[in-house]
Amino acid sequence: MKKYRIKSKVRFTIFSIIAVLIIVTGVSTILGFNTVNSASMDQYKQIKVEAGDTIWNIAQEYTEPGEDVRNVVSDICDINEIKADQLKAGMNLIIPLNY
Repeated sequence: MKKYRIKSKVRFTIFSIIAVLIIVTGVSTILGFNTVNSASMDQYKQIKVEAGDTIWNIAQEYTEPGEDVRNVVSDICDINEIKADQLKAGMNLIIPLNY
């Protein structure tokens, strides 16, 4: 059997560190350690539109102080694929809660 001799300790150390990093990255990917948790995911609430509700009133209810209501209205319309004038009583709306 042939014996190997380390000629450059610096090169061997760098190779070892890179190999360990590749192995750790591969194992963590396979085991799912790099998955997103709910703290960074968008959260939504489903509501039922009541008689007399407007998209603006609903948006104001779910807008944080200092935020622009127009952005919330736009997001609600985009998520639900509707226009603001298409809101009807009895509809279910998905409201983003990331504001």
